[in-house]
Amino acid sequence: MTAPHAWPELTGIAYGGDYNPEQWPRETWREDVELMRNAGVNLVSVGIFSWALIEIAEGEFDFSWLDELLDLLHENGIAVDLGTPTASPPAWFFAEHPDARVIDRDGRVMGFGSRGMASHSAPAYREAIVRYADALAARYAQHPAVVLWHVHNEYGVPVGEDHSDHAQAAFRVWLQEKYGTLDALNSAWGTAFWGQHYTDWQHISTPTTAPSVVNPAQRLDFARFTDHQLRACFIAERDAIRAHSDRPVTTNFMANQSWTTDLWAWGREVDIVSDDHYLWAADEDAHIGLAIAADLSRSVGGGKPWILMEHSTSAVNWQPRNIAKRPGEMARNSLTHLGRGADGILFFQWRAGRSGAEKFHSAMLPHAGVDSRIFREVTALGADLQRLEAVQGSRVQAEVAILWDFESFWAQDLEWRPTDDVSHQERIRAFYERLWRDGITIDFALPGQDLSAYKLVIAPAQYLLRAADAENLTDYVESGGTLLVSYFSAVVDENDAVHPGGFLAPLRDALGVDVEEHLPLREGQTAAVTTAVGDSLNADHWQEALRLHGAEVVGTYRDGPAAGEAAITRNRRGEGTGWYVSTRLDAEGLSRLMSQVYADAAVAPAGLPEDLEVITRHGDDASYRIVINHADDDAALAATGQDLLTGIEIDDSFTIPAGGVAVIRSKKTRTT
Repeated sequence: MTAPHAWPELTGIAYGGDYNPEQWPRETWREDVELMRNAGVNLVSVGIFSWALIEIAEGEFDFSWLDELLDLLHENGIAVDLGTPTASPPAWFFAEHPDARVIDRDGRVMGFGSRGMASHSAPAYREAIVRYADALAARYAQHPAVVLWHVHNEYGVPVGEDHSDHAQAAFRVWLQEKYGTLDALNSAWGTAFWGQHYTDWQHISTPTTAPSVVNPAQRLDFARFTDHQLRACFIAERDAIRAHSDRPVTTNFMANQSWTTDLWAWGREVDIVSDDHYLWAADEDAHIGLAIAADLSRSVGGGKPWILMEHSTSAVNWQPRNIAKRPGEMARNSLTHLGRGADGILFFQWRAGRSGAEKFHSAMLPHAGVDSRIFREVTALGADLQRLEAVQGSRVQAEVAILWDFESFWAQDLEWRPTDDVSHQERIRAFYERLWRDGITIDFALPGQDLSAYKLVIAPAQYLLRAADAENLTDYVESGGTLLVSYFSAVVDENDAVHPGGFLAPLRDALGVDVEEHLPLREGQTAAVTTAVGDSLNADHWQEALRLHGAEVVGTYRDGPAAGEAAITRNRRGEGTGWYVSTRLDAEGLSRLMSQVYADAAVAPAGLPEDLEVITRHGDDASYRIVINHADDDAALAATGQDLLTGIEIDDSFTIPAGGVAVIRSKKTRTT
């Protein structure tokens, strides 16, 4: 295999989107490329759903229209992210290989007419995707338009789990490779419970729907297996491409919006992380969810620049209520991704489609045409991104990390937990939003990775915690770090078995406390916490009966089942500090708590005006402050440098208008 380039061979920030010219006549293609040039587009994704139009029968390829298209794009200075359309096999494939259809947990066979319909474990599908990727790369490896390869589309969406016969067989093979013996599997799965002991590998099936709750360790392993199968398909296509090309290979993630894939593992397989992100319209502060996705994308890529492969110019089409973006919102969204490390800003899609399930999805060129607000904003954004070429390649630096562990989320989301009110998504969002409002940039991290660069590590929802990872967190505290752990954490090990010693036992040394009993509250019940300095903090959903092992009590339950007992604790361990919060504080309570935690960690809030977002990217010779005002009022910011979007020089302070954006370049002072 050839060594891949680290980044597409582009000058400046990548800008463009999905392009589906096969839906349009040739005269429209020529109109499109002219409009793309006017809008500043320099990269488009092509061929992502074109399998049926290129491999017209098994092993029979017709590349003629794609040859013409790539030549046309190259002649007009537009580079190509060339896709393998393996998320949507053609009708002929299923006619010839009906056994390759997906079967869901309830035994229903998924039919044709959508996308994501193939079993990722079916040999015929594996053979077909490699054949297609090989043929595509062999033909276009040297084409000057192709700067990036795009494998598949949004793995795990809409289909992740598959219970077909092929998946059943592959699951057994995967388990044999993992455990080696049935004794090891029976031990890991705790099959003595409910008489589930296995004596033959052939007796094991995927966790299909059963009369009651299915073994949670089996469900967790099946989630791991599903992720493995999806990733194996990606690797097979990637390697087929690399046999011909040294251009980088990616696939588009769904950070913070899909939970099927373990993006930490995927981040190690792609040459460049790319992500699709869409605002959730029901979230009135959806820009904070956007920031989470952007920070996660950067983090799983090891901090390197990444590509926003898709977002929307306005409304999407698949939510209960698809809210259009207001004037300027598209630019704010785009600059937030840029500020948090994206060197590519792309959309779905270039031209709005007239047919199909996504005809109501917004596009760069909407149904209203060029004489529209959206297209004017698209053109303005393209011009702005050209002014920001210097930002390309700079990095984001963070001194706080939030733990994000997909395997823990998979386990926590299984049935029969103490209450339905405990949500890892809600707790991560709550802590992240507090830091966002305090102007603190964060990375996401795994509990087992090197955390020494961070002053503060927060574990809002680490339900599953391996013993080795607990040791890593304890070492982090002993070496001077500040660790904050929220409730229902360190409950089980990697097999969803309660830790020896009980709840929170692996972190007992770091936190100076463990949990005797979980005490979920009734619906609507609240329980206040009184702090050591007399403050009253509002809490709900959850309490725990704590046992102290050296920690000091910072907050006490005033009422509820744990009334009079410890609610919040602080523990000095070695050179660092471990905090434990055993209930769900509201936003104000979390704000008061974090002010104390910041003091321990020597982390300083930025003191920004409400809803002013500021992120800094650091280059070799300059830093770039990306400023986004989400408020309805102008905001003042202390700053020195030049706004690259307007060219204005800033000496001391800067006023950014309501809904406005700015990118302030400040030269670094060199010392000798």
